[in-house]
Amino acid sequence: MTLLIDGLPPTADDLTYFATTNYGAYTSFRVEAGGVRGLDLHLARLDASAKALFGDTVPEDDLSRFMCAALGDRTDAWLRVGLFSPDIWARTPDGVVRPRVLTTVSPPPPPLANHLRLQTQTHTRLLPEHKHTATIEAIHARRMARQAGFDDAFYVDRDGLISEGSLWNIGFLAGDTVVWPQAPMLAGVAQALIQQGLAGQGMSSETRPIRVDDLTAFDGAFICNSATPACAVTAIEDVAFQVDEARLNRLRAAWASVPLQPI
Repeated sequence: MTLLIDGLPPTADDLTYFATTNYGAYTSFRVEAGGVRGLDLHLARLDASAKALFGDTVPEDDLSRFMCAALGDRTDAWLRVGLFSPDIWARTPDGVVRPRVLTTVSPPPPPLANHLRLQTQTHTRLLPEHKHTATIEAIHARRMARQAGFDDAFYVDRDGLISEGSLWNIGFLAGDTVVWPQAPMLAGVAQALIQQGLAGQGMSSETRPIRVDDLTAFDGAFICNSATPACAVTAIEDVAFQVDEARLNRLRAAWASVPLQPI
């Protein structure tokens, strides 16, 4: 793994900050042949988080320069781009600062799984519209689900309204229609890419509130994130879903149909 801050190796002070403070935002994605699917969406995510968490943004040219410095001559990799500021911590939370940029490069990870059994957990993430670095929520949710005999966890509110999973978005299938939950959550880049490519696969999508009681109305479900374009959900608690590999392949093809954008 290669780790740089603003294109340079981190200092001891930088590492001390990371060891003691968990405030920031990030996005992560696969680099393929020097390009990224949905790069504009990832950059828009960072821009929105920078404004919300720091009050200032990083110019896109700087982000591009730091990403290129991190990648070097690698054209295929996994790149995580994070925002942080040592000027903001528990005793000085009110600064308006331009965040610094942490880049980490590693080999592309495999998909999360081939299929998943999900446990419902009553939870709404803090600042759900942002991909922030407070990862205790996701890790604890997955830990509790696995200890209970499931593969992963996804979140519902106190009224049973479905939102998102621990590390991913969830979509439900009704024939050739993908139904996305409408609730406070992170807008997924993989989700957006699938939506862009659905028409080319003879499919459509809609977004509406979905509650746990509605699950039996669907004939399939899947999860998606940047490492996992489409993974079948075989069951949510005691509600089982049919796994239709042909439809899953159409979802993956929808995602793959979106062209790569150069960094």
